Amino acid sequence: MKNRLTAFVMFLALCGFPLPGRAQGKIGVINMNLAIGSTAEGKKAIEDLKAKYAPKQQELERLQSEIQSIQDQLNKGTLSDDSQRTMSRELEEKQKNFKRWSDDAQSDFGADRDDAVRRLGQKMVALIADYAQKNGFSLVIDEVQVPIYFAAKQIDITADMIKLYDQANPVVAAAVTTKPASSAPAAATKHR
Repeated sequence: MKNRLTAFVMFLALCGFPLPGRAQGKIGVINMNLAIGSTAEGKKAIEDLKAKYAPKQQELERLQSEIQSIQDQLNKGTLSDDSQRTMSRELEEKQKNFKRWSDDAQSDFGADRDDAVRRLGQKMVALIADYAQKNGFSLVIDEVQVPIYFAAKQIDITADMIKLYDQANPVVAAAVTTKPASSAPAAATKHR
């Protein structure tokens, strides 16, 4: 419904129909994801997330390697029946743990990423509103949210917004101290 309304308003603006109670003005297009990810603060947020989740990623890769090793041993067929049953149970347990830890890591990463995007997005939206008012825009739309089949380069304000965002939100180049993600997989596998 929201996309249809936005598309209708854009259609009216493109056709030159005046909107009731509004002065006619320019239409702007922004790629919000690109704009947020291209700001200095956005790049820093991405790097911080990578650093935070690197230990989890490494632990999952280690567990995946263990699973592959067990599968290789089972596929050789040189184990006794008892050893094969034991390894099969161990394989099943490691596969369950891998899935659980992988799902948890993806969920945690997604929540942290969404939080960063929401935080940066709020600042970007405030800048867009100010920029639009100062530069005579009646409408600024996100090209990712509304299908746009053609947009003149002159109405794309993405680069301008990245520049304004970086000016308004300078990133301090200080030593980053990130708390590593919990390593539940390592603790659980040590009990063996």
